[in-house]
Amino acid sequence: MLQFDEYKVKLNNLKPELDELEQALGLEAAQREAEMLESESASDGFWDNLEKAQKVQQRVKHLRDKLEGQQKRRTQWDDLMTLCELGNEMEDESLVPEVEEGFAKLEAEIEEAKLSTLLTGEYDASNAILTFHAGAGGTEAQDWAQMLYRMYTRWAERHGYSYKVLDYLDGDEAGIKSATIMVEGENAYGHLKGEHGVHRLVRVSPFDANARRQTSFAALEVMPEIPDDVEVDIRPEDIEMQVFRSSGAGGQHINKTSSAVRLIHKPTGIVVSCQTERSQFQNRDTCMKMLRSRLVELKMQQHAEKISDLKGVQLKIEWGSQIRSYVFMPYQLVKDNRTGYETSNINAVMDGDLDGFINAYLKAEATGVWAEK
Repeated sequence: MLQFDEYKVKLNNLKPELDELEQALGLEAAQREAEMLESESASDGFWDNLEKAQKVQQRVKHLRDKLEGQQKRRTQWDDLMTLCELGNEMEDESLVPEVEEGFAKLEAEIEEAKLSTLLTGEYDASNAILTFHAGAGGTEAQDWAQMLYRMYTRWAERHGYSYKVLDYLDGDEAGIKSATIMVEGENAYGHLKGEHGVHRLVRVSPFDANARRQTSFAALEVMPEIPDDVEVDIRPEDIEMQVFRSSGAGGQHINKTSSAVRLIHKPTGIVVSCQTERSQFQNRDTCMKMLRSRLVELKMQQHAEKISDLKGVQLKIEWGSQIRSYVFMPYQLVKDNRTGYETSNINAVMDGDLDGFINAYLKAEATGVWAEK
């Protein structure tokens, strides 16, 4: 039957992509590394260093998931080809929808796996530290910052990432003035690095009695969590430490003692704070991690600015030069200014459906093809 023959041709055209993907994912090296780490985890004394052992186990799981994912795609291809041949042989049209659905799913999974091969940056595999800042505009901007906070935590949940709150400062009437979270999982930073910048909201304000349309801004900083073995030069005399009482919800201990910590890095003016742990020492350790990440990210940004002329894209991020606009009124549209990607399904976006924007950014970064300004 014609439909099955068409899908057999499509599947044969898809086969080379599947083979190329195997090379791009480096599956042979992944197999060797997984076997080596599994052998190491079976040795005596492996669990003596719990932190190291857990990292090894996480790495093994990631490698096995990668290997099994490609095996699953190959099995799907074989099953679809068998289904086409069976449909032809039996002249059974009822199998057509199953073939159509299976092919669309396989195509999408191959595309998603291809995008993961673009995450080759030095820190792309790291956890991501996200910091939200409300812009000027009082309650309206603080509410927008909280909407963004919810959007990214929903995205994390959709992708099986966990996140923990490092700092959270409530707004005066609603929303948040600022917040910092750590998104934990393989390639978290690689996926989220393109979200760094100013986000613009246009809507009828729920805080305006006259129901006028308002424009609000909030900034998102995205940094990789820097491993402890990466050297970052931070001199003790360059740091000013301030302690204060936690302002958020918490138990008696948290709110009655000055356990919250703020660190100011004098040479750069970078300020980081953490108030979610019970102990001042734990909060300070978290602050030091954040500071190291900020300094490395600053270095990366300066390097990016030096090569921006070669890449043909302005990478400098400034307040007021938004990367994306979210328009609720008079029409509904979310549009990325850098890639040109847009969608009118604004409710899905605010519920964490950001994959279209993330994928468009990764493709543009890989190809150097950006939207015309």
